[in-house]
Amino acid sequence: MPHFLSASERRQPASIPFKPWWQTLGTLVLVAWLAGCAGQAPAPDVPRQPDDWQRQQDDLAALDTWTVAGKVGLRTPEESRSANLDWSQSPSHYRMLISGPFGAGRSVLEGRQGAVTLTTSDGRFEASSPEALMQQQLGWSLPISALDYWVRGLPAPGRSHQQSDDELGFPKTLSQDGWNIRYRDWTYADSLWLPSRLIMTYDDIRATLVVNQWQPQTGSEQPSDGPEQPSEETPDAAR
Repeated sequence: MPHFLSASERRQPASIPFKPWWQTLGTLVLVAWLAGCAGQAPAPDVPRQPDDWQRQQDDLAALDTWTVAGKVGLRTPEESRSANLDWSQSPSHYRMLISGPFGAGRSVLEGRQGAVTLTTSDGRFEASSPEALMQQQLGWSLPISALDYWVRGLPAPGRSHQQSDDELGFPKTLSQDGWNIRYRDWTYADSLWLPSRLIMTYDDIRATLVVNQWQPQTGSEQPSDGPEQPSEETPDAAR
């Protein structure tokens, strides 16, 4: 289980000088947080119904393999930017490819049990967890490992949280680990309603994740590396 750092530890200054690629890493791990697929399932004939969320709880909890393609917008006091995201998830491995606007820049974050690696044009970096990798390279850390739950609309287990629901019983807001998540839109894929737009805030950091393609898969299937060209919809980090 990853180690989650206290608020004071997250804000400690880096012990080494920032390298030219630190902003890429900062964007990447927030995307990884927040975390390509072959196609989007068609929407059902009817919109979300009041019993849909409860009906799919067991299937959501069991979902551990998927591919996601989308975009992320990141806003901090210093900057505002967006990037493409392709995320492949399986029980034993995840891989997140992030590329800048118009294909500029390319970084890959991969995780397996007990090891996380970041590969950029400046080299390959490794740590025991995504949080440890952030602390090692940035001097601060965030609980990245919760994103595989949040992207399904679920709180990470074993830790306190607060949640509010919309009029249909779907999650509307979720507060956990100091982050506030707002679920703005939903999409229908493989008989599941899944979040397609999340706005996440932590102090003065704001990240908007727009999922353009959701492809849940069975545990026996292996996620692909994602499409070459994700959709061009760009999340507005300021909204």
